[in-house]
Amino acid sequence: MVTVTEQYEAFPYPERNPADEKKRLILGSPSHPAEMDHFLWGGMRDWSVPLRCLVAGGGTGDGLIQLAAILTAAGKPYEITYLDLSKSARQIAEARAKVRGLANITFHTGSLLDAPSSGPFDYIDCCGVLHHLPDPPAGFRALRAALAEGGGIGFMVYAPFGRSGVYPLQDAFGALFAGLSPEERLRRAKKVLKTLPPAHPFFLNRNLGDHAESDAGFYDLLLHGQDRPYTVPELLHTLAEADLRLTSFVTPAHYDLGRFTEIPEGMSREDQWAIAEGLNGAIKTHIGYAVPSADTDRWPATGTNRSLIPHLKGVSTTALAKAVAAGRSIPISEGATKAQLDLPKSSAPAIAGIDGKRSLTEIAATLGMDTLSFGATWMTVEKTLVPWGLIRYSGLNR
Repeated sequence: MVTVTEQYEAFPYPERNPADEKKRLILGSPSHPAEMDHFLWGGMRDWSVPLRCLVAGGGTGDGLIQLAAILTAAGKPYEITYLDLSKSARQIAEARAKVRGLANITFHTGSLLDAPSSGPFDYIDCCGVLHHLPDPPAGFRALRAALAEGGGIGFMVYAPFGRSGVYPLQDAFGALFAGLSPEERLRRAKKVLKTLPPAHPFFLNRNLGDHAESDAGFYDLLLHGQDRPYTVPELLHTLAEADLRLTSFVTPAHYDLGRFTEIPEGMSREDQWAIAEGLNGAIKTHIGYAVPSADTDRWPATGTNRSLIPHLKGVSTTALAKAVAAGRSIPISEGATKAQLDLPKSSAPAIAGIDGKRSLTEIAATLGMDTLSFGATWMTVEKTLVPWGLIRYSGLNR
């Protein structure tokens, strides 16, 4: 069997060219600072206080670079520790940071199970790693032990239904190519894939694309020797066993049972998520934020606190405001998931006021709206856009 370390030495993942840092910044979830603030600190973190972070299993550096670059651009103090088993991946991450001139990053080669010895940390990024451990629960426990008081974790783990077709191929390729080098395994698997029938579940799954993007993506998706997905109940159980609890998934709409059917009276939120996952069928990763179980008062930010500052994610303020003013629906497209969002034309001025610097109170004042009328308008905006991850609250840019 090819070990996880051997795999990522041969095929650092995701495949990245450090020179590309001169022309683009890769954004995503988790670990955008404004998103972290929204889900972990109610949109009210004091960013003048240095943020001590761990990027656990940082790979070639997407989460690391996003986190450091945004905090640097915002002029906020931070210290980041990068940790990964692969020396090849670490070299790429270091090179990317160097191209951007990012400071206050310490690079280490090692296991995330050793995280507690380097902590405590205010924030831990662990994206796409825990499901590749020989003992994933031990990984969750190690991250919990590395958290500082008031800290939180941003994570991504695989989900089964949106990865239909992957695991039969992993099992088959694992049996066929045992004992071969990573390079030879890749060559043979590509050859076999071309012989499979078009009706194979793998080809029918429109969520999957890594295998077509790079050799590293193909190997990570179809040849990984240590890969387990989590259903919602399994994830919640594993978090609880590690003394952690979910504050929210990054895109709650994916887990909204009400999108598919009437919700039975008295059904728990957790059961609703689990059933929605099955009905959705397209969730290939669970991306979310978690805090210690005892932190029962920490939940995502809401606009009931008018001092909070809204940010739009992935959409232009001007373009969105114009579309709403014209009465056009807002199209949502995430893999195989499609949706149309509608907002009243009267909400366009409030949306146009979002700049990542003004609070809700300040936006209302600019529009000359009283508290009640603005509150009613904003409640509709929030209810429509927040579940799809289009609005976050944070004072990052103040």
